[in-house]
Parts: sequence; C-alpha cells; structure tokens
Amino acid sequence: MLRLSELKLPLDHPPEALPTAIAARLGVSSGDLVSWSIWKRAHDARRKSAILKVYIVDVEVKGEAAVLARFANDTHVSPTPDVAYRPVAAVPKSGRLRPVVIGAGPCGLFAGLILAEMGLAPIILDRGKVVRERTKDTWALWRKGRLDPESNVQYGEGGAGTFSDGKLYSQIKDPRFLARKVLTEFVAAGAPADILTEAHPHIGTFRLVTMVEAMRAKIERLGGEYRFEHRVTDIDLDKGTLRGVRLQTGETLEADHVVFAIGHSSRDTLHTLYDRGVHVEAKPFSIGFRIEHPQSWIDRAMFGPCAGHPDLGAAAYTLSHHCSNGRTVYSFCMCPGGTVVAATSEPGRVVTNGMSQYSRNERNANSGFVVGISPEDYSSDHPLAGIDLQRDLESRAYAAGGGDYFAPGQLVGDFLAGRPSTALGEVVPSYKPGVRPTDLAPLMPDYVIAAMREALPVFGRKIARYDDAQAVLTGVETRSSSPVRMTRGADFQSLNVRGLFPAGEGAGYAGGILSAAVDGIKVAEAVALSMAGKAAA
Repeated sequence: MLRLSELKLPLDHPPEALPTAIAARLGVSSGDLVSWSIWKRAHDARRKSAILKVYIVDVEVKGEAAVLARFANDTHVSPTPDVAYRPVAAVPKSGRLRPVVIGAGPCGLFAGLILAEMGLAPIILDRGKVVRERTKDTWALWRKGRLDPESNVQYGEGGAGTFSDGKLYSQIKDPRFLARKVLTEFVAAGAPADILTEAHPHIGTFRLVTMVEAMRAKIERLGGEYRFEHRVTDIDLDKGTLRGVRLQTGETLEADHVVFAIGHSSRDTLHTLYDRGVHVEAKPFSIGFRIEHPQSWIDRAMFGPCAGHPDLGAAAYTLSHHCSNGRTVYSFCMCPGGTVVAATSEPGRVVTNGMSQYSRNERNANSGFVVGISPEDYSSDHPLAGIDLQRDLESRAYAAGGGDYFAPGQLVGDFLAGRPSTALGEVVPSYKPGVRPTDLAPLMPDYVIAAMREALPVFGRKIARYDDAQAVLTGVETRSSSPVRMTRGADFQSLNVRGLFPAGEGAGYAGGILSAAVDGIKVAEAVALSMAGKAAA
C-alpha cells in the first residue's frame, strides 16, 4: 500500500476525478489501480476564487515496488505506515492493587480505557457527576445564573472538552499514531466517521455527551469501575511513595499506581499536592477575552465568493501577532458557528470559553483573543502564583459583570478608543446568562491591553472586519491552559513521588481533547509497564 499526499483537485470536482488523478500522479493505468481510500482531506483557500481540495490517499497498485522505486526521491509518495495500536506490556492480573485514575476527562477516559483493555480493572474517580446530570447543572448556570461548584463546565464526566467545539486535531508529534487510536475509539462510540478523514475534525458538544457515555460502558464491560462525586482531598505517602488517596466521603483508597488527570481547573487538588510536597512548578499560559463576529463576516473574509459552499462549512481562522512590547497576541480555541459560554467552577468568578455543535450553524463565530504570559509576570515566585492571578482576574470580571454571573463586554470600537461601552450594537453576544457593557481595560494588566490594541488592526488587515467597531469582546478568558506543571520524569511518574503519574492538561502536558487523550494513553502504558516491572519507553 502506498501513501500519496498533496493531491489537489478543484472544490467542485466530480467523484471520478479523484481515482483519475491518483492514476495520473503515479503514472499508472486505471487498470493498475487496485483500490484507494482517503486518509485525510483538507482545502486550500489561499486563492479564494479557486479553492482546492487537498487529499492524502492510500493506494493499492499493481507493481507497487516498481512504483515506489520510481518515486524514491518524491516525499509525497511513500509506503503507507502501520497505524494499528498494540499494547505495550502483559501485566500479571493478580496480586496487585488496582490502578486508579483521577479525572474522567479526555485524558482520564483514555487512561482508563487502555488500562481496562489490558485487563487491569482501573478505578476511575471524578469529583463531578455523570455527563447528563452534569449537563443539567451546567445549563442551570447558563439559564438561571445558578452555579454548582462540583458540577459545571470544568468538573464532571467528559471534562471541560465536553462543552467546547470538540476539536480533534493537534500539533503534537505522534510517531506511533496514537491519535488514530483516539479517533477510532470515538467513531466506535458514535462519532461521525468523517473525523477519521477530515484534516481538522470536530464533534461538537451534543455528540460528545453520547460518546462519553458509550466509552464509559465499554470500560465497565472490560472490568473498569467508575465512582462519580468522589473528590480526592488528600494523598497518603510513605517515604516518597504513594500509598493511597483520601476521598471527601471519608474513605481511603489504597493504591500505588495513580494517574492524576485532574484537568486545568482542579485548583484545590493542586494545592493539596503542593502541600504534600509533590513537585510542581509554574508554567506560562495565556489570558484575555473572547471576541465575536457574525459567522457570515468570517466566511466571506476566508472563502470569498465560495462562502456558503456546503463542502467548506463555517470558516475557521488562526491568527498571531508579535507586538512591540514583546508580547504575543493570538486566537485561541476558535469556534465557528458557536457560542461563548460561562465556564466558571468557583463562586464569585466569571470565566468564558467557546462551544460549538457539530453543525456549527449558530449566528456568531467566536475565539479566544489572548496574550501569552509567563511566570515572570506573576505576583510572586510561588509555584501556584498563576492560580492566584487567574482568580484575581475572574473576580474582577464577576464584579464588572454585575455580580450575578453576567459577563462584562465591550464593543471593539470602544475598546480601541479607550472608552467604556454603554450599549451593545449590531453583533449580539451569545454568552449566557448575559453580557453587560462596560470597560474591559481594568480587568487585565496594562501590557495585555496594550498588546491587544496593537493586534486588533493587524488582524483586521488579515481578516476583513475583524477589528470592526461592532464586534464584541467578552471577558475573561483565563483557562487557556494550566498555569502549573506537575513535573514528571521519563517514566511518566512525579519527580519525587513514586506511583503518582501526572497526566493531561491539568498536569501541563496537553492542550485540548486530542493531545490530552494521547497523553492519557501514554501514561496508562507507563502505569502498565511499571506494574509489569519494566521501564517506560
């Protein structure tokens, strides 16, 4: 089997054009083309008047060895790689404590799945509720302004990614094709099959709910056990080795292999680990606002006369600008045809995030509009100082929004002019419970505001109307990633606590659903190898 990449065809090409193009590119007759399948499909919109579809295809041809030899110096023709997932170790099933996974987000989900597939019967703990109960609690905040601190956008089955755009692509290095394992499991759980072939796949919130339930059922069939509403309050250590975890129920769960996939918002758990001497360190993250435009503006800017074409869908964008003050401003977690959602997990604080359904057919496009910061910007050199900064900004946003979980908002024109907004305009913000116009500048450090004001016109030259006076900023975006890293070694264990396996976004080793899930696989493998008395690769 051969893999052929960078095969480009017109946007509206007929189906038969693809096999014809494959045969022509390889210099073989149609009769020599035994079979073909699409590995990835994307589009090239750099020329808006002539948008192209771009394919990577796997091809079976007669005389494969000769064809490969003929294209030996062509980087776009190569043998198709083996993407099958294979377990890393056989682990004795008896005489061992069951591994424990803390957190049922994407990382914990796949850590639990891999451990269950190896027959290790993991116990999966989550402080929140099952996904459907959690969904009801989340809607209570959006509709009624009523927050449940243990069941919300951040906490509960599925993790924060459940209420997002459901993006399933990443820039991580993946030589073992672990992302393919993730996508294959998602399809088996009910995701649309096109996530296997689209270059930038996404699922959307409603589909994620049913998929998470299906994967939980699979893990339980394989011997795994879920315990929801079981918050970890402490850990038991013996001379630098983990011996168990304590729960808010009063129970102590004996364990010597524990995956901490707690997500980026379990601040109390991070404080507990720090207090117990677990090695943690401050890391960079980003802060800012959400920006909203009508999706029709973005579609026209990105696709020109092809805007609205059914094969293109709602347009997405990626933007970045290095500012004169040394800061970088960039788009983050862009949600085409989506909504801005209330994402706080703590009373008296306002946090925003973006969410889309699979259809991406809501009126507005939204994205994080954020500025990178580093530990040098925090108020102290304490490892958890980034959490203190997040809380301060979120408390400011709560007060500026009126103290009832409404979010503060501002028109882009007013933000650039340095004046408060007193009313909203053409672009209707989507955040619920609601948005109150104000001045966002006092909510962020001065260097962040200066960078944003420099970047907006730059982005407006890249995407028409991006800096339109009627576009809306909503604050604040502070949960872009964890401000803390639970540092681990080559064996995936904590640097100073044996048996503690930091994992995923909350540990500082992932960013987004796919990378978190892949990290969950890697950490589960490391747990299995440790249980088998072998070193992690």
